[in-house]
Amino acid sequence: MKYLIVGLGNIGPEYADTRHNIGFMILDEMAKQEGAKFYNMRLGYYTEIAYKSRTLYLVKPSTYMNLSGKAVNYWMKELKIPIENVLIIVDDIALPLGTIRLKPKGSAAGHNGLKHIEYTLGHSDYARLRFGVSDSYPKGKQVDYVLSGFDKDELPEIPALIDRSIEMIKSFATIGTELTMTRYNK
Repeated sequence: MKYLIVGLGNIGPEYADTRHNIGFMILDEMAKQEGAKFYNMRLGYYTEIAYKSRTLYLVKPSTYMNLSGKAVNYWMKELKIPIENVLIIVDDIALPLGTIRLKPKGSAAGHNGLKHIEYTLGHSDYARLRFGVSDSYPKGKQVDYVLSGFDKDELPEIPALIDRSIEMIKSFATIGTELTMTRYNK
């Protein structure tokens, strides 16, 4: 069984550890825990890990957030992975920090990375892991907010939330979307 796990973010040191890059942060930690190393490949940074007789292909698109669909489409075709085995990890300002939700499909909810994936694939029927980054920004400052780092009081929570996200990714690949939602979406 093969799974494509795509963490959304932007490449470049100026974006490292920002709210918008939580997808990259989760996959970086997952690879680190498994002793895997990312390689700069076509349209993304790529590695693979084995978990319970499954292969998880981890991809961090190098296309920038607003063109994420190009990388998702390319790697799905390249690795011959069906849409039901694809999981997109994304930051979500509609969820408070500490909330992580798996959804089997849904709208882009204004997220440019998801909008481009939907546009490229022609549908929104793919699972996504929505990592709440909160919405405590002044009106009109959404872009600045998601491209900024987590606040000092939030930082101590991040490692445990990343670990929980990794558990949910592994659960998605072993017991599927519905059972993972039942177990983890509170």
